[in-house]
Amino acid sequence: MTTRKKLLGCAAVLAAAGCAYLPSVGPDYEQVDFEIPATPLPDAGMPTTNRTEIGEYRTAEGDDDLRVEVSTNNIVAWWGKFDDPVLTNLVASAVDGNRTYLMAMERLAQSRWTLLGTYAAFLPKVGLSASATRSERGPNTSSMWSSRSKLHRDVFSAGFDASWEIDIFGGSRRATEAAMADAMAAEWRLSDAWVSLTAEVARRYIDLRTTQQRIAVARTNLVLQSETYDILKSRLDSGIGDELAVNQSKYVVDQTHARIPTLVAQEEKLKNSLAVLAGKMPGALHEELSACPQRDWIIAPMKFASIPLDMLRARPDVRMAEREFAAEVARIGVAKSLWYPKFYINGTLGLESVKAQKLFERDSLFGSIGPSISWPIFRGGSIYANVKAQEARMHEKCLAYELQLQNAYAEVRDVYAAYTQEYHRYQALQGAVKAAQDAVSIAKDLYKNGLRDFTAVIDAQRSLLNLEEELVVSRGQITQNAISLFKALGGGAE
Repeated sequence: MTTRKKLLGCAAVLAAAGCAYLPSVGPDYEQVDFEIPATPLPDAGMPTTNRTEIGEYRTAEGDDDLRVEVSTNNIVAWWGKFDDPVLTNLVASAVDGNRTYLMAMERLAQSRWTLLGTYAAFLPKVGLSASATRSERGPNTSSMWSSRSKLHRDVFSAGFDASWEIDIFGGSRRATEAAMADAMAAEWRLSDAWVSLTAEVARRYIDLRTTQQRIAVARTNLVLQSETYDILKSRLDSGIGDELAVNQSKYVVDQTHARIPTLVAQEEKLKNSLAVLAGKMPGALHEELSACPQRDWIIAPMKFASIPLDMLRARPDVRMAEREFAAEVARIGVAKSLWYPKFYINGTLGLESVKAQKLFERDSLFGSIGPSISWPIFRGGSIYANVKAQEARMHEKCLAYELQLQNAYAEVRDVYAAYTQEYHRYQALQGAVKAAQDAVSIAKDLYKNGLRDFTAVIDAQRSLLNLEEELVVSRGQITQNAISLFKALGGGAE
């Protein structure tokens, strides 16, 4: 190799290596600044048995507030806090087999392969070709007219072409930067799907258990109301009863009975939806989900003094929006790079011979190597328009990122308000159920002693059924709100 060729090769390698340290056209991504207002959180506190002047429960203060402080660490694998092996198994099955989640994993694989493909821009492009052609020209053709002879020629060739773009202005680097941001956005999209999936499994599970407990409440009341009806009917048949009371008791029994079919249908729907979430066919989990434990799923109450901005930024949906914004910033550099010249090193090396048996001899060798440049001079404003369109897309993604962060903060505040207030509702309902139970007993005694008609008993039984059902729903809602709070704080995704 001559000294000239050595210098040319070294220059090409140094130019390619040096491109990584050259500034790239277009803006660099910078994190958007946000500020959370100093507005106090909607914290209703933990209720106590103390009453205010208007009858509401006072919130615990100081050492009486025994709630657990929320941090990033204690929301990891939050479903384990409910100490329910059925729920834990459902979450594990969902992560392994849920079809929507598996589709999100495939989309992540697509983005990673796309990212890998962008690195090809930094490598030489080589093409291999081979051919064998036979050409003939007769005496009447223009090139053979003067000689009046016939030409017959065979040509055999093989070789490759190579082209290597030297990324001076960073168009390829910006494209790779955008692809990297897209791949990271896809990873956070998968994390967001994981958060949504685990929360949805837990919510549907608590919905199922709440529905099953509502069915149990209705059936228990149905038994008690049926016993009352049987007694009244027996007395009427003996000639000492009250026909109006019997009819009133009968429609109370039928009303309670009418509640149950709707709840049973809802139970079936929730079982089927849980099976699909877990990646199973509907009906596969019925046996596992049929027996409802005699317990609640209320965990230790939670609180936090403030919502750190870093915790909101760590949410997968927020990080996904931020990476999508970063990708569009990088693509501005890709668009602007089209204004600038592109530098290439081109090379050709091959074999050519008019005789097949001599194709691989040294005298059949040919080749060339050298730099080239291409520079768009006039494109009718298309490059400028493309840059402006990309800047608009970047601004749109920036606004989408800001909106996602605003919605995340609103979601946390909304859920926290619902979570802390539901405890007060639950405590009030506990007192109401106890009073309704006493009212049923008193109304029955008054009716037996002839001091009140049976309407008082009916009203008391109706109120008891409604309040007991509300208590079950409120107990489940506290757990639902806790799950929503875990999800709003990022769901433990990393």
